[in-house]
Amino acid sequence: MSDTRSDGELLRAITADADRRAFEELYRRYAPWLRARLRGRCADLGVVDDVVQETFLAVWRGTARYREEAGCADAAGWLWRIGSRRLVDALRGDGARGRLRQALARLRHRDEVSAEERVLAGVEHGDLAGALVRLSPELRAVLQATVIDGLTTREAAVLLGIPPGTVKTRAMRARKQLREALA
Repeated sequence: MSDTRSDGELLRAITADADRRAFEELYRRYAPWLRARLRGRCADLGVVDDVVQETFLAVWRGTARYREEAGCADAAGWLWRIGSRRLVDALRGDGARGRLRQALARLRHRDEVSAEERVLAGVEHGDLAGALVRLSPELRAVLQATVIDGLTTREAAVLLGIPPGTVKTRAMRARKQLREALA
């Protein structure tokens, strides 16, 4: 048997046996990745660190349930869903200060291409990559939050610092532009 356990084995050991070593291994495996992803969404490193900690506490305490048999076999995706929702909750609690920090972060990093944008630009199904690149940054941000990250309209609105109606409108415009570009 290998020394390295699968994600599923680690999660089963954590939930069934409160296995501290399994938890530590899962944390070492995914905390840096989760921190980097959340950092792309929030400029405040303190908030990001708190959200990573809260995410893994939810795993340890069992308040977040991993159900491999229910189609949640991807531990990274499962942890991302927990972390992104915790980030939304944290930003919602910050109110105007959180939105200001997010706006400043977007301005500071607007010339930097995120990992997600690089992946989207590299998609080679028809001219999807070109169509995505031609979308405005605002429309791409809404697609990323709602489609890639799987957030609800309300969660995306909090994350992006815009009203839910604006999220819906931008998502509709983005889909329309993509359909036209790919037709």
